[in-house]
Amino acid sequence: MEHLKIYQSLRYSHSDYELILEGPVPPEQLRTYTMHADLDAFRRPKEQFEALVEIAELPEGRIIVARDGLQIVGYVTFHYPDELERWSEGGMIDLIELGAIEVADAYRGLGLGKKMIQLAFEQEQMENVITFTTEYYWHWDLEQSGLSVWQYRDMMEKLMKCVDMVWFATDDPEICSHPANCLMVRIGKNVPLSSVEQFDRVRFRQRFMY
Repeated sequence: MEHLKIYQSLRYSHSDYELILEGPVPPEQLRTYTMHADLDAFRRPKEQFEALVEIAELPEGRIIVARDGLQIVGYVTFHYPDELERWSEGGMIDLIELGAIEVADAYRGLGLGKKMIQLAFEQEQMENVITFTTEYYWHWDLEQSGLSVWQYRDMMEKLMKCVDMVWFATDDPEICSHPANCLMVRIGKNVPLSSVEQFDRVRFRQRFMY
């Protein structure tokens, strides 16, 4: 299966910043950038930067960034689900996870997350895949945002809806462990029915549920 990658970039002007949003960024280009020190939600910035380069090197991997000069201040990752996770069990080559979304503290509130996600779906690049994301409340920055669990969940759901991702039911134990957790999915218009059915079998182990 061919993973269509069409590089695009746009300028984003704000009263305090002049930013570039771009992607999918090739690994050789990504290596010329640096990582903002506040991008530490998942790993230390240096380690997370190395992880972004590794993802960019994957055939299916996509890294979308927002940068201030040559410094990355926000990013979104797309890749196959981890082989240790339930979502890889179907061995689907057309199932892609929208993994991490992170924006440095000083650049939050500018709508960068939404703009980066939208950029990833431009020119029908994701129409031959099922894109999903798993939202877990323990990953959310509730303290920094000042939002409640349900306010944050509402914010994340609205963010994913900007590219027509919608809530899907599942019997996955981790998602079912808290009512704020959720599975959001977008099925590309060129995805065959057989893949949709296979995804149904992955998200429900108890077949009577679908």
